[in-house]
Amino acid sequence: MPIAKIQSAAVFGLDCQIVTVEVDVASRGLSAFQIVGLPDTAVNESRERVRTAIINTGFDFPHRRIIVNLAPADSPKTGPFFDLPIAISLLLASDQIDYFPEKSLVVGEMSLDGDVRPVDGILPMAIQAKKLGFKNFFVPDENKIEASFIEGINVFGIKKLSDMIKFTSPDYKAEPHKSDFDQILNNPNRIFQINFSMIRGQALAKRALEIAAAGSHNVLLHGPPGSGKTLLAKSLASILPNLTKDEVMEVTKIYSVSGLTNNDQPLILERPFRSPHHTSSAISIIGGGTHPKPGEITLAHHGVLFLDELPEFPRFVLESLRQPLEDRNVTVSRVAGSCQFPAHFILIAAYNPCPCGNLYDPKTVCKCTQSQILRYQKKLSGPLLDRIDLHVEVPRVKTEDLMMEPPGRDTLQRVSTSDQIRQNVESARNIQRLRFNKSLIRTNAEMQPDQIERFCVLDESGKNLIKMAIDRLNLSARAYHRILKISRTIADLDKSENVEERHITEALQYRPKDKS
Repeated sequence: MPIAKIQSAAVFGLDCQIVTVEVDVASRGLSAFQIVGLPDTAVNESRERVRTAIINTGFDFPHRRIIVNLAPADSPKTGPFFDLPIAISLLLASDQIDYFPEKSLVVGEMSLDGDVRPVDGILPMAIQAKKLGFKNFFVPDENKIEASFIEGINVFGIKKLSDMIKFTSPDYKAEPHKSDFDQILNNPNRIFQINFSMIRGQALAKRALEIAAAGSHNVLLHGPPGSGKTLLAKSLASILPNLTKDEVMEVTKIYSVSGLTNNDQPLILERPFRSPHHTSSAISIIGGGTHPKPGEITLAHHGVLFLDELPEFPRFVLESLRQPLEDRNVTVSRVAGSCQFPAHFILIAAYNPCPCGNLYDPKTVCKCTQSQILRYQKKLSGPLLDRIDLHVEVPRVKTEDLMMEPPGRDTLQRVSTSDQIRQNVESARNIQRLRFNKSLIRTNAEMQPDQIERFCVLDESGKNLIKMAIDRLNLSARAYHRILKISRTIADLDKSENVEERHITEALQYRPKDKS
């Protein structure tokens, strides 16, 4: 066979691209092994892996001029996805095997002894394979569970190159791997090490987090050190509703591309909680690189992004969050191409009011100078703060609250507080799901002006109250819309069809306070 072709795949951003691996073994010319089609270093190095693996599996490596073309030739090829398809194509082209199943997709990295190693991004590859009508998907054995969650395609796990050779016999029959997606999805084992029962006092902050969870609103927690801001943020996961089936697939796809899935249980069943350090770069937060990869805001998709010590982050990093917070996605453009990553997350930010943290604390004297305080607070711009819905002061915990006896010694009793709040949150989310069932949005925080006008109808007293708030607090149009969204969420938690004056009054409590 002069030229052999095997279909493979590569990942760019969160999408999969089908790559045709073409191998020609020339009968004339000097011995050479060349890969063309814009390969990166990892792809070029597959020449040595493939050569050694073929020899160690018991086949002959042809000492002739070998050309491997990865088509389409105009798109860069990265990663070790093509080792296995190159090896099979080379054996076909050198007439050492003469058959390979049609409509098959092959991916896998190989070791020098022919073992097939796992690769990242298997789930989007399986989705694309089904979409394009492939019948078989040959993947590394450790990736077979992840690939088999996509129905309608036969998934075969390959441990060694010799296992792959078995499929080159037309008479060979093997059972594809099967996984019960629904059974795994319906039996989540939700155990939270941190929950609301562990938090003493802070009733206002707990209520704000309940509203945030119900409507997918962003929260800013500020107060002195040791007041419980970090504990409050981490406890939010315990009151968030379970991921839906579509959300599980979206989140798992992101983590698959990022190489963060567990091969034994690749599905991401819990809402992500990401907490990057304040020394993180803009690319690690937003995403990017020469070949764009998801950043922390995408890894937090359908979950929580917690930024502790907010002013310690570089200002340009914080400013880069403004567009994703508004649009719920981020577009990363590079020379190699442009990728759009989803970024629908709840932002929980925490900070101290000054460098020493004791500004406004009635029991401890602040040691910072006025210039230090101004320089510290200036790191947070007005446009960024305006995109955060709930501004909550977290004061020092009172002694009587701190020494309060826990509600129950039994662990099951102690998590009941989070369970009760989560039930309220799920009820509010169900109301929103029915409200937006004919649109693409899921929660109140995503409402656009026309939807706000439709679903946040105010009575006369509510209009008068919001008008007075706009005049006195000098609210921007964005802040006005955010107050209405929060009021709508509070009304949903209250199971109220209409947004009433009391809902607006509570929503106004979460606007920034001017203490100057």
